[in-house]
Amino acid sequence: MSYFKYQGKNVYYEEMGNGSPLFLLHGNTASSNMFYEVAGKYAEHCRVILIDFLGHGRSDRLAQFPVDLWFDEAMQVIGLIKAGGYGPVDIIGSSGGALAAVNAALEAPDLVRRVIADSFEGETTLKAFTQNVVEDREASKRDENARMFYYYMHGDDWEQVVDNDTEAIRRHDETIGRFFHKSLETLKPDILMTGSKEDEFICALEPGFFERVYGDMIRKIGHGEIHLFDTGGHPAMLSNPEAFLERSRRFLES
Repeated sequence: MSYFKYQGKNVYYEEMGNGSPLFLLHGNTASSNMFYEVAGKYAEHCRVILIDFLGHGRSDRLAQFPVDLWFDEAMQVIGLIKAGGYGPVDIIGSSGGALAAVNAALEAPDLVRRVIADSFEGETTLKAFTQNVVEDREASKRDENARMFYYYMHGDDWEQVVDNDTEAIRRHDETIGRFFHKSLETLKPDILMTGSKEDEFICALEPGFFERVYGDMIRKIGHGEIHLFDTGGHPAMLSNPEAFLERSRRFLES
């Protein structure tokens, strides 16, 4: 088990495979365990680096999460890239991990070569989601499948992790609302945005959401690609594993 220090705390990471470095960034309420099924397939061609963001998985716990959570997670990624001498790297971020990936690319373009941002909200919070996040999370904590997922991600203290994440989402929406500190026009690394048209968290609230939001973002960036899967849930990376693996490999090898 490997750790690096970020603001005096231990952040867990692990490596597998050989070749060009590829970071896989987990989403909210998850950990690097979410990539258990797919990491080995990427490691056949890449040097895969997995990270548990602070407060998650095998990393040190926090009394509360930073309000600017996805920016702080990007700073953890940049810290690990520098500490491990990995750069420049490719990054695949899923859901909240996509927000961290884009932030890392904006803040350290010399350390990031390509980004795949999967199943995320765009530049700003999705009000229809955040307005109900407390109620929805409480319901998930009573759902047996969700409880099993949380336990697999974090262990016995999973409920505190979920509560911390819920509170961070709520406070971010109330006080910040925007996910990125820098303008998208300054993003230099190549980027591919992905999602599922059947995403139960996003497209159920607004059909065509990804087409509209991703399209606006690509126009601001001035370059990049979009790939949407007709079927599958949230996130597309895990609900369309084989098709996503093939599409991401083409992008990363281009």
